[in-house]
Amino acid sequence: MMNVLLLSYIGILALFVWLGFIPFNRFWKLSPVIVALALVIGLFIPMGWGAPSGPAVVVRNSVQIIPDVAGEVIEVPVQPNVPLKTGDVLFRIDPVPFQAAVDQYSAQLQRDQALLQKDQANLARYETLVAASAGSRQQAEDQKSIVNQDEASTKVTQALLAAAQYNLDKTTVRAPTSGYVTNLALRKGARVTGQSPVMAFIDTSQTILGVEIPQIYARHVQVGQKVEVTFKIFPGDVYTGRVEAVIQAVASGQTQVGGVALAPTELQAAPFVVRVKLDDQEIMRRLPAGSTGLAAIFTDHVTMTHVIRRVVLRQTAILNYINPF
Repeated sequence: MMNVLLLSYIGILALFVWLGFIPFNRFWKLSPVIVALALVIGLFIPMGWGAPSGPAVVVRNSVQIIPDVAGEVIEVPVQPNVPLKTGDVLFRIDPVPFQAAVDQYSAQLQRDQALLQKDQANLARYETLVAASAGSRQQAEDQKSIVNQDEASTKVTQALLAAAQYNLDKTTVRAPTSGYVTNLALRKGARVTGQSPVMAFIDTSQTILGVEIPQIYARHVQVGQKVEVTFKIFPGDVYTGRVEAVIQAVASGQTQVGGVALAPTELQAAPFVVRVKLDDQEIMRRLPAGSTGLAAIFTDHVTMTHVIRRVVLRQTAILNYINPF
């Protein structure tokens, strides 16, 4: 934009000199330099504060699908990059050994419960005899101890049955949310271990649009300010939105637990990330993960520069038809 303004000035200056409206003296020869400095100092540097701009990218959360149980895969009904809803089946693991465990503990629980009922009936009979002074108190106490053991054994079997049923349910792996599976390599007959990821699931329930703003220009950026974005995938179009959040941390400001002393590095002013929400949610949904573009944030400072930033952004949108970078 600066080149356009400067070349326009030079063109008008040349026209006026040619028409004889102004003399071609030293002042007018140096005037393009003066105008260039005025544009830089008076317009384009303040524009970075009042309407900062930076590259934008669309990202989505990726979920590593790790089965909770190990076994042989017997079915993979999903297709890569096909939209799925929450709860749709991703793949199934052979349930036979897990069903056998459920059946075993179910039968064991029935035996434990039958034995518990029998011993409870005996305890009730002994207590009745003791109350009528026709039985031994020691026999009643011994029977009560047996009932307590039966109750403990029944609870253990119930817990084992619940764990076996949980494992059986987990032989069917389902979509954690709406989205799609990408880079699908899992096939029927493969054996999963329950420890390693077997597919990548892209969560489409939430789209994240992030904009990188240099630190020197991020001072006036606040939540709720207007934003305009143009994307490479939609050349010529400019979309509006709002600042949703200003991320308060970047990797260079993060410390991690370790057993070594601080290792000094060459620090650089990494850009801050601003999270943006577009007004058109349908566009947000349609944007593929990894879509890039250019965004401008219009702060409450140096508002006179907003017009120039809008013009620059629209120039970029038009150039997206031919500029692949």
